[in-house]
Formats: sequence, structure tokens, C-alpha cells
Amino acid sequence: MKRYNQVILGIGVAAVCLTSFTGCIDETQPTSIATETQVAASTSASEALVMAMPAYFNKTWTLSSEPHYDYGYSSIMHVRDVLTGDLAVVSSGYDWYSPWAEASGIDENKARTQYIWNYYYQFIQSINNAVGGVDASTATSDQLGYLGTSLAFRALAYLDMARMYEFLENDKVSSVNKDNHDVKGLTVPIVKAGMDQDSARNNPRATHAQMAAFIENDLNEAEEYVVNLKDTKGQVLPDLACVYGLKARLYMWNEDYAKAQEYARKAIDASTVAPMTPTQCLNTTTGFNDASAFMWAAQQTSEDESVQTGIVNWTSWMSNEAFYGYASAGPYVMIDKSMYDRISNNDFRKLEFKCPDDSPLASLISYIDKDEAANFPTYASLKFRPNQGNGDEYQVGSAAAYPIMRVEEMYFIEAEAAAHQDPAKGKALVEAFMKNYRDANYACNETTKDDVVEEIVFQKRVELWGEGQSFYDIKRLNYSVTRGYKGTNFADLTRYNTNGRPAWMNLVIVITEKNNNKALDGWNNPDVTSAYTPWKDPDEQ
Repeated sequence: MKRYNQVILGIGVAAVCLTSFTGCIDETQPTSIATETQVAASTSASEALVMAMPAYFNKTWTLSSEPHYDYGYSSIMHVRDVLTGDLAVVSSGYDWYSPWAEASGIDENKARTQYIWNYYYQFIQSINNAVGGVDASTATSDQLGYLGTSLAFRALAYLDMARMYEFLENDKVSSVNKDNHDVKGLTVPIVKAGMDQDSARNNPRATHAQMAAFIENDLNEAEEYVVNLKDTKGQVLPDLACVYGLKARLYMWNEDYAKAQEYARKAIDASTVAPMTPTQCLNTTTGFNDASAFMWAAQQTSEDESVQTGIVNWTSWMSNEAFYGYASAGPYVMIDKSMYDRISNNDFRKLEFKCPDDSPLASLISYIDKDEAANFPTYASLKFRPNQGNGDEYQVGSAAAYPIMRVEEMYFIEAEAAAHQDPAKGKALVEAFMKNYRDANYACNETTKDDVVEEIVFQKRVELWGEGQSFYDIKRLNYSVTRGYKGTNFADLTRYNTNGRPAWMNLVIVITEKNNNKALDGWNNPDVTSAYTPWKDPDEQ
């Protein structure tokens, strides 16, 4: 018998109605609201401003309508994953993310479009308060540490947004929008600490080069100051290794592969954590919910409003074994079948997903509750366990951590960056990582640069499945998304096949922003609604 929280039955139907039919914008929080500089009179004041940042990872209800995707950074991680072909969701009336998966209802007039924009710019405003509150020339050592970590947070936010909103060529829509403006390579407006309202109300989208320079400057300063940080508060504040990791991500986006390789290695060497072991990954109590295993973590606590909702939080949506949550109520999260089939049976990561009943792996998989797991679809995720393995009590189960950055990512960045320069070097690096940490029998059998890169990125996608990172690689490398094929486990309306990067990966800016920032009027990314037609099995027509 299902044990999911009965509140879903009362709220879920209304939730579906709201997400299906709303065409209005619920709340306006445009970037034209200038940030007020707050002067930190003491180290404790600086610390308070800084600690607001990890708290904002789990911020709920940024929209007045309180949709059930409005629970912070991890929700946007999930959005990015459903925009790929790696994470499939069982079709369900409870799935608030289906419009993103269906590439429908994600135009400039929708609340879900506003949500992503609002969340990030409110986050940036909070960060700017901390950045503007420290004068590096007079700051104490502790304050310099907090300034460094604040700049790392800002780099994270802008690098996310830049890669999500930058318009890149695709197979469906031109970069010349309906207003006859070419938006190719444009990212998002840069809002700085202390920016006046006049400047903010006429603040154009930064080019790729402008945004990259801004982020790099933040990270250079973060690298200088963050060495003064004495305590990461349980990995929720970024340290020097994380700054190096952000630089590695930035340089991959810039296609500066030599620097990407250099900083990925620096991140590995500076990190206090090692790649997770099979025991850590597959543990039913602490599997992918323990901050100590990550370079940089977001930590949910029992006091967080997102946890107190019972069902509007990361664990509810991403852990099929949180029996009180959304995923277990119908929209189970699954790995793409074709992706699963490509993983070697010798690779223990295949045990993070429910296998077919006749698989030789069936007896090796560990479940929190085997009887409940019988209800899971094949390929259902077992990766993200509820805290303490408690799938019944949301106050316990959802008080879990989730990863913002893992050291494993750095190994794959290092290997891919090397492969772009020398395929043999990249091949050697990915083989070393895989043999040492994932599959002792692994061999990369590819020889050409493109094939070696693709293999490295595939293994990275397996490693970081469900962590919101694969979107960036697929978009950056112009990879196709293939959801429609014989035996697919994607829902009917999401079975899109693209020729190269999907057009929907160029996110649209909410209409309220151009209403308040005249520099954006006429400079939005094109709407892709109805640009794709779902694949249909010819034998079922």
C-alpha cells in the first residue's frame, strides 16, 4: 500500500490545474530593483549576510501563487534535468515539471518562466548585499573570507544563468527574434552591488565575452580572499577548491581547455573529499544525502520551510523512496532506458537504478523497502536516499543534503578538457578515473577526438545524473536529445528527438523584466512552443 503523504491528494489536483492553465504572471521582482549596499559593521554582521546564501538554496515561495516547483535551487536543478534526455518521469497528473519536459507553456508570459528569473535575481540581490557590505581595504581576515565566499556564490549564480539563457544555434529557431534582433550569444543583465536604479532600468543582456570577464573577475577575487575562510559550516560555504571548480566550469564554457584542465586539477588537489566509494553511493541510509561527501553542498534541515511543507522539497521530488513525497505518488524519476543500457554491468553505478526483473543485477540492488520498490517502474532512480533511510517521516527524510559540486565532476572536466587538446591524454585520464573508482574493467575504445569527448561526457552524465549539470554539457557541445525510440520510457508528450542541441535549452526571459528594463525590450530569446512534434512508434499508430 502506498505511504505517500495524503496532503498530495488534496493539493495535487489544484496544483495541476494551476500549472496547466495559468497564463498570468504572479509576482514581479525584476532586475531593475537596484541593490542597496549594506555596511557590515562587524564580523558577525558579515557572517549573517553570508549565511543567508546557503539558506537561499532552499528558499520556498518566491511566487505568490506558491506552485509546487517553488522550493529553491534544487528545483531549478530538476528543471535542467527534465530538459535533457537523461532523466525521464513517469506520466502523472501530479507532475509540476511536465511543461518543461513537453517544451510547452514555458514562454515569456508564464509563472514558471518568471520563477527561474526571479529566483536567481533575488539570490543575486542577497549576494550583492554581502559583497557590498565588505570593504576589502579595511576588512578583517574573517570578513575577507566571507567576501571570498560571497563572490563564489555570485559566480555560481551568474554562470548558471549565462549558460541557461545564452542563445546558441539549434535545429528549430533562428537567433533573429520576432523583433528582428539577433540575440545569438547574449546571456543576461549583470546587476552589481550598489547599482543605481537608472542603470538597472536600462541594463542590456551581457554578451558571452562580457559575462565571462565579469565572472572571471569575481573568481579571481574569490581566489584571493576565500583562503581566509576558516569554516565551511559543513561544506555549505564554498572554499578554495570550489572556487577552482567554478573556474574549471567557466573555462569549459569559454572553450579554454588548457585553463579548464588546469583548474579542474587544482580543484581535485585542493579538495578535502575524494570520489565517493561504492559503499557510499549505494548506502540506503546516506546515499547522496550526506554533505560530507561533496565539495559543496546544500543542506536541508527539519526547520526549513521547504521540509516543513512535507512535499515541496528536493527529497520529495527526487527520491522515489521518500514514500511521503511527490515522486512516490506517481511521477517517479527514472534514468533514460537507452542511457541505462549503455552502462556496463561491471559499473556499480548501474545499481543506482532499478533493473529489469530478469537482469543479473537484480539480486545486487539494495532497497530501503523491497516491497514498496516492487511498485517502482523499471529504471527508477535509487540514487538519492531520504535522510537516515527514513522514507516515512518527512521531517527526518527530507532533512538531507544534495550536491552543488562534487569532486568527481572535476575529474571528468579534466579528462574532457585534455581530450579536446590531445585525445590520447583525455582517454588515459577517463580510463584512470573509471578503473580506480567506478569499473575496474573499464576501457575507452574510442580514438577520434569527438568520440573520446563524447565517451567522457557520457560517463560524466552517468556520474552526475539527477544533479542538474548534464544540461550544460549537452547545450555546450551541441549534442542531440533523443527521447523517442523503440522501448523508450519517456512519456508520450515528451518524446522529442532533436538534431543537435534543443531550441528549448535557450531559456526565455519573463515578460515583466522587459517591462521594467527597457534595454531588454525586443531582445528576448524566441519562443519554442510547438516547435517540436513528439515521436510516435510507427507500430502503434
